[in-house]
Amino acid sequence: MVKEYDLVILGGGTGGYVSAIRAAQAGLTTAIVEKEKLGGTCLHKGCIPTKALLRSAEVFRTVKEATVFGIETENTSLQFKHVQERKEKIVHTLYNGVQSLVKKGKIDIYSGVGRLLGPSIFSPMAGTISVEMNDGTDNIMLVPKQVIIATGSRPKILPGFEVDEEWILSSNEALQLQEVPSSVIIVGGGVIGIEWASMLADFGANVTVIEYEDRIIPTEDEDVSAEMARLLTKRGIRIMTGAKVRPDTVEKKQGVIRVEVETKNGLQVVEAEKMLVSVGRAANIEHIGLENTEIIVENGYIQVNDRMQTNESHIYAIGDVIGGLQLAHVASYEGITAVEHIAGGDIHPIDYTTVSKCIYSSPEAASVGLTEQEARKKGFQVKTGKFPFQAIGKALVFGENDGFVKIVADEKTDDLLGVHIIGPNATELISEAALARVLDASAWEVGTMIHPHPTLSEAIGEAALLVDGKAIHM
Repeated sequence: MVKEYDLVILGGGTGGYVSAIRAAQAGLTTAIVEKEKLGGTCLHKGCIPTKALLRSAEVFRTVKEATVFGIETENTSLQFKHVQERKEKIVHTLYNGVQSLVKKGKIDIYSGVGRLLGPSIFSPMAGTISVEMNDGTDNIMLVPKQVIIATGSRPKILPGFEVDEEWILSSNEALQLQEVPSSVIIVGGGVIGIEWASMLADFGANVTVIEYEDRIIPTEDEDVSAEMARLLTKRGIRIMTGAKVRPDTVEKKQGVIRVEVETKNGLQVVEAEKMLVSVGRAANIEHIGLENTEIIVENGYIQVNDRMQTNESHIYAIGDVIGGLQLAHVASYEGITAVEHIAGGDIHPIDYTTVSKCIYSSPEAASVGLTEQEARKKGFQVKTGKFPFQAIGKALVFGENDGFVKIVADEKTDDLLGVHIIGPNATELISEAALARVLDASAWEVGTMIHPHPTLSEAIGEAALLVDGKAIHM
């Protein structure tokens, strides 16, 4: 069977299905090829299920600490089976919603694996897609005018620490745990590793984080990294930085996995019931027919321009396959950008310094723009304001007054260069800062905005004022 479309999208994850919906709105005949489920990693193996688990962990911790609020609780226990059931219910609800949206847009779905073909009898250009159907029926040929590659990513495998689903897990397998392990080694102290460390510690596991770099969450501002390490350590999580695991020393026996770790203080042995490997994500670019095209791949990622076009101008790529910020909301916007270009609309190239990055651990952390270190490296004369949540009334009311808001500004122009938050509701607060970056606001403009009292957002205003030494409550 051969079918023609204006646009075919390889991958039905967040970036893929959002692209399809926008294309349908623009009047393009559109199809998605997806080998698993619509929603992709974000909905089924990433953003949503992990945040559902993190929320349960947060509630469990809050209940255990309820005496601080004058509430006595007895016989508090974790019913992890119900935690997992709640997670699955949330995922299923959202999955049904995505299916309804796609159906509303009259978008065709092909359940299978799609591969790009070179020039053929179907088209003089590369881009015809051969779909190997999941149900075993004959391959279907899709002949699109335009293609978007949105095949996402998967957890990277660290040589010597291959996933076996019993001792060594990736985040995929960790989501399916039927009970909380008594202890866990987490290899990798980036965003995903820190979220799992926070969650598992709240559920009662003894957690050790091993990070190769000299600090955890190394892409964040140094002050945020230091505060995160301090607060996680305070909660009983062991943090090892500047540390390298030795794959040749892994032992698995008597219910324990053991490994040697090279540290600044010499060789140490670390053991636990489970090991979670969280060292980044690899783009899914294999077996999709890139070799039949002129598409350029560098360092494992597809190269695109600011309109998301590859070297084959009618083939676009978005999301994790192009590297950069591997975030669901970024993939969605990249997809919209690609479709707007395909449909002949106005294009607003993405300024990635205006994109918010969030960490949903306890404490939460979020940022937008340049870190202080990045700003100085780029040659800016920097001024900063760092205001603590302990001086904010609403934070005391919440019972969460650790952390701060840090603003990085240009000494010459007062332009806002970056905002970094660690503390209560950081992932919600960051949107104000992101809007300020989009509007190219100055620190003075953010500081003179009247923030409602009492709110956590007052910390942003105070930090902005503090840039020039004018904070009121410090």
